[in-house]
Amino acid sequence: RELSTLPDNQVFGLGDADNFWQMGDTGPCGPSSEIFVDLEWQPGMPPATLSRAEFEAATEAGRFLEIWNLVFMQFDRSADGTLTPLPKPSVDTGAGLERITAVMQGRDDNFHTDLFMPLIEGVERVVDAPYPGGPAGTGISYRVLADHARAVAFLLIDGVYPSNEGRGFVLRRILRRAVRHAWLLGRRDPTLVELVPTVVELMGEAYPQLVEKQEYITGIVRREEERFLDTIGAGLTRLDAIFAEGMTTISGEESFQLFDTFGFPIDLTELIAAEHGVAVDIAGFDRAMTAQRERSRAARHRAGDDTSGVSVHVAGSAHDTSRFIGYTDLDAETAVLGADVEHGVLVLRDSPFYAMSGGQVADTGVVRGDDWEFDVTDVMKDSATGQRLVGHFRGEGAPWGTVTASVNAVRRNDIARNHSATHLAHLALRRALGDHVRQQGSLVEPGRLRFDFSHHGPVEAMQLAEIEDAINALVLANDAVDTEEMAYPDALARGAMAFFADKYGDLVRVVSIGNSIELCGGTHVRTAGEVGLFRFTAQGGVAAGVRRVEAVTGRGALDSVRAVEARLAALGSLLKTQPEHLERRIDALLAERDRLEARLQEALRGGATGEATDHQLGDVMLRVASTVAEDRGELGKVADEFIQSAAGDAILVLFSRAVPTALTVAVTPSLAARGRDANRLMKLLAERWNGRGGGKPGFASGSLAVASIEETVVPVLPAVVQEWLQAP
Repeated sequence: RELSTLPDNQVFGLGDADNFWQMGDTGPCGPSSEIFVDLEWQPGMPPATLSRAEFEAATEAGRFLEIWNLVFMQFDRSADGTLTPLPKPSVDTGAGLERITAVMQGRDDNFHTDLFMPLIEGVERVVDAPYPGGPAGTGISYRVLADHARAVAFLLIDGVYPSNEGRGFVLRRILRRAVRHAWLLGRRDPTLVELVPTVVELMGEAYPQLVEKQEYITGIVRREEERFLDTIGAGLTRLDAIFAEGMTTISGEESFQLFDTFGFPIDLTELIAAEHGVAVDIAGFDRAMTAQRERSRAARHRAGDDTSGVSVHVAGSAHDTSRFIGYTDLDAETAVLGADVEHGVLVLRDSPFYAMSGGQVADTGVVRGDDWEFDVTDVMKDSATGQRLVGHFRGEGAPWGTVTASVNAVRRNDIARNHSATHLAHLALRRALGDHVRQQGSLVEPGRLRFDFSHHGPVEAMQLAEIEDAINALVLANDAVDTEEMAYPDALARGAMAFFADKYGDLVRVVSIGNSIELCGGTHVRTAGEVGLFRFTAQGGVAAGVRRVEAVTGRGALDSVRAVEARLAALGSLLKTQPEHLERRIDALLAERDRLEARLQEALRGGATGEATDHQLGDVMLRVASTVAEDRGELGKVADEFIQSAAGDAILVLFSRAVPTALTVAVTPSLAARGRDANRLMKLLAERWNGRGGGKPGFASGSLAVASIEETVVPVLPAVVQEWLQAP
């Protein structure tokens, strides 16, 4: 309360029940401050004056929205409840980004911001029914579909693939929950897939992977939705039968059958059951699931086959696995070891396709067989089969026999440029910033690279430019890129940098580019010169002590230069000058702006009013004037000067031709003391012309629902004010 300088009626202490945070019964904890926004407040209105009880009631009613929370982490709670001061207290701050967005956009709901409304409107088009405007009734289904469309798209570009285990199962549960909500809206066809283009349109500029993988996302989402749509109807029918039987608890065996036969994740069964007041035996479900896994494990053991769902038919040895040959070959004549047509999975004996690993994205390409083709959209490592290709089958032939596998060479070369560039960037960053710089993570894609490194703070722009120059110097040096496999200790003895030691085996691959020596399993260029131009595009913080840079190379760097040139040309055209003269032209414009601002300030000091008309209404003088001032502070200065110069009771009404609906009212203190104050007059005018506004007794502002105050209100204003002054 002391530090905020806010009045007591805007700061409430609600006690430990509301203003004390702890993770659990024991551990770090401390008092907290919660920051709320009054959703009923409008510009020009004074802050609400409420008692604590009124504030709590209004908060429960939804008038106040919490957007920020500050936890003053200063105690360690023991099991007996004792609070011991922490040796290093801290402040844990959390702000709701989407809630802040809603407030800034004048919305009372996160889902009504410009990040979600296009998706909700997309649902309206697909289901051919209007969104009810909130979460009540069917509204929650619109919201779930909008939210889940975005979540699914990002999970897929992050490399998560739908499955019944781990992260993949989380993704599948999200997809199936969305299908169920679409079903509630009467939809019997894939729905989420129809929202993918909207997600890409909304987020694609910030996350270009969405654009690049749109077709892949669409294919996966469509297949998952179609698969669940095949069984959801029968599953819901079975649930309806269970509810009709009057069961109070769905047994573990029954809930497992819903999962195993109809594809209902247990949390979806729980959700539907709760809507009918029925419980679910989760412990029984877990026992049934464990028993099923044990049966499957035993079956795989008997068959000598553990292929994680891929049906592999081995022509030779039963222990054949896919072998990666893509370091040297981008095209290969090879043979199919196994295929799963339904799920789009293919396993090759010799594969030129790189599987996503170490921050480098997977290759794409095509496999051609006899009367069939397989478009490779992703490649995954597989403990049983070596690797598996993920994609789409086309054609009529059976996916077996001898095939030709071809990697998208242009894309691979772009990835190789970016991967080699991360090694050069690492070397240059360590030379410039110090040996404390160590890789903390990376992402290597065809269109960009991202490199996380340990460092205490932002790199100054000038120094980052020098580091960029150093990297380009390493590129121009054109050192050969050498790769060699050796024992892990020998690699370290040679000076190779290892950053994730637990991931390396006894034999490691060492990549050397001049003085850069690192352990790496990725693909690279043959010489540093093939990286081409290197350009940083972004810098930011990832976590405490970890910085992130993003960059482009080769074709991507050339595109970025061309984009800058295009922007400079567009600016030159806009400012009517040649790009090389832009700096001089901008200096001239800034100087002109300074001159105009000086003239504006001079006008404000002179009253900032144009034509003014005085009306004597009994013992009150009414002045109606136009003004060039628009800022509330500037208008306040004009009003103060008028009040100070007024000889008696007086009213000032200001209107603006620049903002023809805006109105400002000022009243002398003597007139306000008689009950005729600015706030009351503003509210009278707002009520008469369907506007809104208010303020203090001496000064108020607002807007009226008219095309022009000067044309509509000013001619009748003296009569309206006269009537108001004479009213009892």
